Amino acid sequence: MSVKQVTLKQEITVEGAGLHTGVNARLTLKPAPENHGYKFQRTDVKGQPVIDADVDNVVDTSRGTTLSANGVKVSTTEHVLAALAGMEIDNALIEIDGPEVPILDGSSYQFVDAISKAGLREQEATRTYFEIKENLTYEEPARNVEMLAVPSPDYRITVMVDYNSPVLGTQHAQMHKITEFKSEIAKCRTFVFLHELEMLLKHDLIKGGDLNNAIVFVDREVPQSKLDELATLFKKPKVEVKHLGFLNNVELHYQNEPARHKLLDIIGDFALLGVHLKGHILAARPGHAANVAFAKQFKEVIRKDKTRVRAPQIDPNKPPLFDINRIESFLPHRFPFLMIDKITELSETGVVGVKNVTASEWYFQGHFPGNPVMPGVLLIEAMAQTGGILVLNTVPDPSNYWTYFLKIETARFKQMVKPGDTVVFKLELISPIRRGLCHMGGQAFVGDKVVMEAEMMAQIVKKG
Repeated sequence: MSVKQVTLKQEITVEGAGLHTGVNARLTLKPAPENHGYKFQRTDVKGQPVIDADVDNVVDTSRGTTLSANGVKVSTTEHVLAALAGMEIDNALIEIDGPEVPILDGSSYQFVDAISKAGLREQEATRTYFEIKENLTYEEPARNVEMLAVPSPDYRITVMVDYNSPVLGTQHAQMHKITEFKSEIAKCRTFVFLHELEMLLKHDLIKGGDLNNAIVFVDREVPQSKLDELATLFKKPKVEVKHLGFLNNVELHYQNEPARHKLLDIIGDFALLGVHLKGHILAARPGHAANVAFAKQFKEVIRKDKTRVRAPQIDPNKPPLFDINRIESFLPHRFPFLMIDKITELSETGVVGVKNVTASEWYFQGHFPGNPVMPGVLLIEAMAQTGGILVLNTVPDPSNYWTYFLKIETARFKQMVKPGDTVVFKLELISPIRRGLCHMGGQAFVGDKVVMEAEMMAQIVKKG
C-alpha cells in the first residue's frame, strides 16, 4: 500500500544560540511542496542561498554535521533533521538567519514539540522508500567502529556504545519503529566528558555551551576549585558531582540516554539520504563521521537501485490473464514450439509472460547432455511469442493471423537458464504499433536478475 508524502500544516519558529559558534539564530520550519525534501536557507546572507540537506553536501563532521553549498554553511544540523525524519515529514524548508542550528537543550525534543503543535498535512505525491535487500557494512578499525544494515520491514536501529569508563561503560539502545522516535528518542540529549568540556572551553570551541544543553559526565576526581570555576563560567550558584558521575545540572531521562542520543544522531545524519528507509541499522560506537560515510555508501546503493531494471512481480496465487488455452487461441505456435505458459500483465504498451523451464524440455536432450542449458535462440523465440500476444491483442480475431519476426537487435545473454528456472519476459513498445508492425524492447528475468535482453520487430499477417 502506497503512503502519501507529508509536510507541515503551518510554519513554526525556534530560537537559540549555536553550541559551537555561540551565535543566536532564529530557525523557521516551513511547509514545502511535494518532492521538495529538506532544504536549509540562509536568510541572513545576500540572495538567501539554499543548501540541500544531502549527504554529498557534508563538509565537516568533527563536532556535528555541517553542510555547505552555494558559498554558505550551516552546522549542527543533525538534531533538527532527526526531528523531521522522526516525525516522518517528507518536505520542509528550514530557514535560518545564522550559521548554526540552535542547540536548545541538546536534543530534538523542542523541534518535535513545535512540529506537533503545528500539525502535519498529507500531500498527493507518494512517499519514496528504500528497502534494504542485501546486507551493507561499514568499518573504521582505527576507531573500532562497526555499522551494519540488514533487511527489515520497518526502520529499526540498534546502537551499542562503549567508552571504557567507570561512569559511562557499555550501553545499548534500540528503536523498533520510527513511530517510537517522539516518545523514546527525541528527549535524549548530547553528552560530553568533563575533561573534553575543559578542552573545548580552553580552545573556545563551545561558545554557546551551557550546562543546560548537554549531560556532563565526570569519570575522575575533580577538586572543589575546579567545580567552583565551572560554576562561575556557566553562571551557576553551585556545581557538584552527582553520585552517578555527572554534574548536578540535569537528571537523566533514561539510564541509557547517551546510547539513545547516538541513535538520534544516526536518524539525523541518515535523513540526508532524502528517502525513508526500511531496514535495520546496527551500529557499534558510531559518530557523525561514520554515520555520514555509511550514508554515502547507502546513497550509491540507492542510485544503482534507481537505475536497475526491475523484474515484474509474479503472484502465484493470482490467476493469469491468459492461461495456456487462451495463449493457443492467440498464437499459431504449438508443441514443441510454444514457448510461454501464461501472460500475467497486458496493456496497450506492454506485456509480461512466464515460461517455466523443466528438465523434460525436448531441447535439453542435445543442449547439452550433462549440462542442460536453454538455448539463447529459444529465449529470443519465447520473448517474441510474448510480444506476439501484445500485437495480436490489437486485432479482434487474433486466431486468423500469423506472427513473423522481422528484426532482432542488441540481443545480449547475461546468465544461463537451467531446468527449474522460471523465466519472466517483460516487453514494452519502443514506438506505436502501425499496420501490424510492432517494435519492442524487453528483458528476460530469472528472479531479480536479467538473463537476456533484446530489441525486436514483429509483424502480424492475416491468414490466406
